[in-house]
Amino acid sequence: MKKLMVIFMLLSNLVLSAQENILEEILKNGNEKITNVYKNYDKYEIQIIYTKIDRDQNNNPTFTKYKFNVDPKFYYYPASTVKFPAAVLALEKINELDIEGLTKDTPFKTDSLFEGQVGITTNEKAENGLPSIAQCIKEILLVSDNEAYNRLYEFLGQKTLNEKLHKKGYKDVRLNHRLSVALSEEQNRNTNPFVFYNGDQIIYEQPAQRNSEDYNFDLENQIKGKGYLDWNDNLVNEPFDFSKKNYISLENLHDILTAVMFPYAVEEKSRFNLTKSDYDFLYKYMSMKPKESKYPSYHYYDSYVKFFMFGDSKEEMPDYIRIYNKVGTAYGFLIDNAYIADFENNIEFILSAVIHVNENQIYNDGIYEYDKVGYPFLSELGKAVYDYELKRERKVNPDLSRFKIDYTN
Repeated sequence: MKKLMVIFMLLSNLVLSAQENILEEILKNGNEKITNVYKNYDKYEIQIIYTKIDRDQNNNPTFTKYKFNVDPKFYYYPASTVKFPAAVLALEKINELDIEGLTKDTPFKTDSLFEGQVGITTNEKAENGLPSIAQCIKEILLVSDNEAYNRLYEFLGQKTLNEKLHKKGYKDVRLNHRLSVALSEEQNRNTNPFVFYNGDQIIYEQPAQRNSEDYNFDLENQIKGKGYLDWNDNLVNEPFDFSKKNYISLENLHDILTAVMFPYAVEEKSRFNLTKSDYDFLYKYMSMKPKESKYPSYHYYDSYVKFFMFGDSKEEMPDYIRIYNKVGTAYGFLIDNAYIADFENNIEFILSAVIHVNENQIYNDGIYEYDKVGYPFLSELGKAVYDYELKRERKVNPDLSRFKIDYTN
């Protein structure tokens, strides 16, 4: 009976709406901040995916996915959104190593064997002053820390990071470099040795790794703009080549998030090998406001990494709305990938979007229309989908208790 129920759920989740595209109707009927972008969607290279969620009497979800201008072969730079699959795979790797004493909280230290590498032995943001996988994930989800991502990149290794995702069916993925450090393609192939320990006891040693594989995709528009600033801030008057930069399609991002939020409602091969404790941990820090965290401690405004609905404001977010997400910002690209829950009105939906704002077509100069166009568009898009969800009829109100978190401990 359980197997039949799983098959039924999987088949139900393949349902696509035969009616008109609700997402496009939302865009057409939005306010000026939405329609100005919608009418110029080619210029802003927007891609949007909205998944409507309906529950049955047993609270099992059925997904109806709506897309606008989504093309997995059209390149955009994913920026910090790549940190989310890395966080999930790091937890999975610890489970699959299955070594006594090795957990996400076990302290580690790294060495530096190759040029450009950095050894890590301490972390002043952690309660005990030591690095751990859990601490890296917290810093990634709370404020999108680049250094924390680089440690996960090194723990997983470039090969594992890519091929684990490919084997799960997330094939539009090329994650081949650390973030915010000037390293060559070859330097990024090499990752640091790790030692996990408890006091004087070594729990697990991982040697340095090198990946010899190439992850090349025939993508459109990987050569962009008319100029860029190099690492020495010199203007180079030629298009910027993204062909060796990270990439993950918006649909892969959206589907990975769906698999994390609803693991038993997706195909088994697409799930991650996580425990309930792992999911609880992810849900907590995906949705936590920076000021609610103690270790690490932050004083950022609530919507610092919440672009949908609240990204154009620094006002306090209402506690009854929680956004479980990971954003990205770089090179004029803004991305949000979010499951949004309203516990007061029993609303839930999944929304992913990318917009590109770089009027002068110069990359790395820091001159992008984030505040003027990008943040207002994503914020209003989130509000418009939320308003649609507020008004639409549901046969069954969802039980969202699985996602309610105690943020005080």
